[in-house]
Amino acid sequence: MDAVAKGVRRMRSHLAGRLELANECELLMHRGRSLDVVVSADTLHAPWPSLVEPQRWAVVSLVAETIDAFCEPDLPLPEVYALLAGVIAAIAGSGDAGALVPRFSLRLLELLGLAPPLDRCVRCGGAFTGTPIWLQAEEGGFIDSSCRERWRALPELAAADLENLRKLASAKGSGLAAIRATPAAARAVEELVAHHLGRRPKAVAYAGGLGA
Repeated sequence: MDAVAKGVRRMRSHLAGRLELANECELLMHRGRSLDVVVSADTLHAPWPSLVEPQRWAVVSLVAETIDAFCEPDLPLPEVYALLAGVIAAIAGSGDAGALVPRFSLRLLELLGLAPPLDRCVRCGGAFTGTPIWLQAEEGGFIDSSCRERWRALPELAAADLENLRKLASAKGSGLAAIRATPAAARAVEELVAHHLGRRPKAVAYAGGLGA
């Protein structure tokens, strides 16, 4: 939702400090002509002090931008909200926040119905019978050797990369979930997100510059 918090930058504002990036709050708002107006805010969780570190800040900014770009305004998505809250908590306590991005991105694509099939070729629909496989980002997934054009230089994924992607896509509590991505899997997820958005999130450049 879009809303305005009037006077929040004033030193004596009762909202100051509560509406920091990534804070989870209960808001009281009234409907304005174009934007709702925040009247009061009660803090539920405040990871802000742990996020004031360059890499964590960059990664949480990337997460917020990605969700904002994918999700429609005023559309309740409780599962996406839960994913967001979970990844913010994980970033706040992580010593390598950038490593959390591929799993977050793949889980978000899964919740939005955009995740690539990880057991069959996106072009012919045939089951993967071996590896390597190749990323075909323009078609939203991966292709096998029978569909690969030999003249095209496509990103290649080995058996370990494909297995890693399956674990990254697994729901929390499944006993199969993986946190860290292989380099090839991480690049593939980043390309798929860029394909579905039609662009790369701006925060990617900042996070990448910090080694995330």
